[in-house]
Amino acid sequence: MIVRLAFVILFSAASFAQPFWPTRGWRASTPERQGMDSNKLAEAVEFILRNNVRAHSLLVIRNGFIVADAHFYPYLPNSRHDVASVTKSVTSTLVGIAIDKGLIKDVSQPALGLFADRKAANLDELKKAMTVEHLLLMESGLACVNSPTEETLFRMMESPDWIQFILDLPMSEPPGTRFVYDSGAVHLLSAIVRKTAGMKALEFARRHLFDPLGITDAIWPLDPRGEDNHGWGDLQLRPHDMAKIGYLFLNNGLWEGKQTLSARWVQAATRRRVSLANGESYGYLWWMPGRPPGLIEARGRGGQRIIIWPEKNIVIVFTGGGFEPGRVGPFLIEAVRSDQPLAPDTGGVSRLKSSIKRAAEPPTAVKSGGAPLPETAKAISGKRFVLEPNSRGVQALTLTFNGQAEAVLSLALAPGISDKPLIEFRLGLDGVPRLAPGRYDIPVACKGVWKTPDTFVAEIDEVGNINRFDLEMTFRDGQVTGKLAEKTGLGTVPIKGEIK
Repeated sequence: MIVRLAFVILFSAASFAQPFWPTRGWRASTPERQGMDSNKLAEAVEFILRNNVRAHSLLVIRNGFIVADAHFYPYLPNSRHDVASVTKSVTSTLVGIAIDKGLIKDVSQPALGLFADRKAANLDELKKAMTVEHLLLMESGLACVNSPTEETLFRMMESPDWIQFILDLPMSEPPGTRFVYDSGAVHLLSAIVRKTAGMKALEFARRHLFDPLGITDAIWPLDPRGEDNHGWGDLQLRPHDMAKIGYLFLNNGLWEGKQTLSARWVQAATRRRVSLANGESYGYLWWMPGRPPGLIEARGRGGQRIIIWPEKNIVIVFTGGGFEPGRVGPFLIEAVRSDQPLAPDTGGVSRLKSSIKRAAEPPTAVKSGGAPLPETAKAISGKRFVLEPNSRGVQALTLTFNGQAEAVLSLALAPGISDKPLIEFRLGLDGVPRLAPGRYDIPVACKGVWKTPDTFVAEIDEVGNINRFDLEMTFRDGQVTGKLAEKTGLGTVPIKGEIK
């Protein structure tokens, strides 16, 4: 153990001898120059392509050099991507910076004391004992239903005041008793940053985290009151910028010779504090998988990851639309051959470049045009159907058919669901998805098909926004019924409406 620790210290010291900071962009290298096998990296990309794995991007950085940078159609290179619950690790980092600056006393500070301007329902001694640390560890003790879907989170999102909703929840057990994955409780941390820093979490992040790292393109939605950024999720970053956050932690909070984040917080946040199943552990909104030893992860639904491997001086970033990076992980582990440069491998490098190029190519059209439209298409084309309230916030829909190859689906969305009240999706009826700007102008790939003469299914792949929806609509007698199924784990909700 002493020998291994000495090696890590020596390796880290060597990496700081000629420091590189990717504030203005990353540098690139062949894998072999960084002790990695380009053929194994090519195998990782080929595995994704061959098995239709729903990865959007793969970025591998070693010793501060990009050794593999792949994006998979229809995800466009270096576009923003919803990082889902990777956001939680960013929120934790902002809490750490706030503590570093003395804005928050420490993690033992009672959470309710930071909301003195509010009255919490179901107030008891257990709730008064809940601290900032309990929120960071997912051990708040608040009553939360998170299986099979995050029911409490969805209920919060349907409420007009998210902070009050969480503060009013009853306690199910003493704080610190049990790990319960509770996204809503993490939203309180965003509010705590705002209240202690005097600015919204995104503004605080820009001043003290994003700007120093050269992260200039970030979107982070606000709650319905316009006060707090979603502390638990929905932050949008580019993969290269996600890697900068990993690189900051890899370098113990140091950036361009300055302690952007204290080493003390880096170590505290990534310490194995809560033991979970399968040898995994949890820190302050960071995961420690346990295999390989020393690995640190920021995780998000759908395949979003920032993976830090300190012993090997590696940062890996995944984005995706519903896959488990563990399927690709073995190839990346096997690609690490040495801590010294390997002999050049021009064939392997060429193979890697070729596989990355194939990954970015769009599919070939399978048909020259769509099937003949049923009579229902003509009857409902352009008609507006107003929907009954649903947890996805879809208020109305319109389908318009202008020919056999394409259709347009218009959705009216409730406030807080999107930056736009109305979004139009172009649907390919010939089996080929059409790309169009979606929420927050991130591209959406969409196609549609008549399942029966009365039932139409729209496949909406939000790509950078993670979500993949199947919107099934049956039209009869001026009414629409059906379901909206989210395919990356958020469940299915019924829809019902009529022409108005």
